[in-house]
Amino acid sequence: MNESRGLSPKQPPTAATAPCTSLLTMFPVPLEIFEEIFLSLPPHQVVRVCRLVCHQWKEVADSESLWKERCRREGYRLCDASKIAKDWRLFYFLCKKRRNLLKNPRGEQDLSGWQILENGGDKWALHDLRVPHPDETVQKNFVTSFWMCRKSQLIDLEKEGYNPSFMDYFQPDIRISDWYSPRNDCGCIYEICVELLNQRKKPVQTFAPETIKFEQWSVERWNQMTHVFQNYGPGVRYIRFTHGGKDTQYWAGWYGIRLTDSCVEICPAMDT
Repeated sequence: MNESRGLSPKQPPTAATAPCTSLLTMFPVPLEIFEEIFLSLPPHQVVRVCRLVCHQWKEVADSESLWKERCRREGYRLCDASKIAKDWRLFYFLCKKRRNLLKNPRGEQDLSGWQILENGGDKWALHDLRVPHPDETVQKNFVTSFWMCRKSQLIDLEKEGYNPSFMDYFQPDIRISDWYSPRNDCGCIYEICVELLNQRKKPVQTFAPETIKFEQWSVERWNQMTHVFQNYGPGVRYIRFTHGGKDTQYWAGWYGIRLTDSCVEICPAMDT
């Protein structure tokens, strides 16, 4: 994690615990002035350089007010105003790096990025939406057929910039989301399984809700599946995201569950 390496719990021995030089002692500068200066510097420079100069600079670089103000200036806000960030510096870097870790979640590059585990019936297909999605930028969806269709992605957290020491020490929230919709003229089922895996790719924690079944003539609309992994312990190195389904009436073609806009994000943790 390029900009968040400074958040590692293990810091090399530095002069940060030493008092400032005699020059700073002779001409003291209010900490508020240092804070304003630090706000004008790149965040990684504040963490990797400024906080190592002396005790006073470290105090400013580690202060809640500095990172809270940086979040305000750069537009990183809490989604729920009733909650507070556990660590404003961590909140800032996670917001700055936050993104969907799944590749091709909307089928805009066909099936690129996905491992096909099951490809039954007339196989996976990509179609335009039959009904509008809540996000109007979503225009395509994956479609299943009359035998089971299942696909998966394996996310390597270290390759995505979240190093092992960071994951073990901070254990940031891991949020997953998936959108699914039936057709109104055919019954279908929807399944999802998301696993947090260790270095040997063995499950540390799993989210696998019961299969969702839609009867024929169900309302054709988009539904969202969400889950947040929290307090999962050390050792998480990979995330495996798997979903799929099929129609339940064995009609030739593509009458099964429709999937799009899947998402896996590393998120800041909140206090109530």
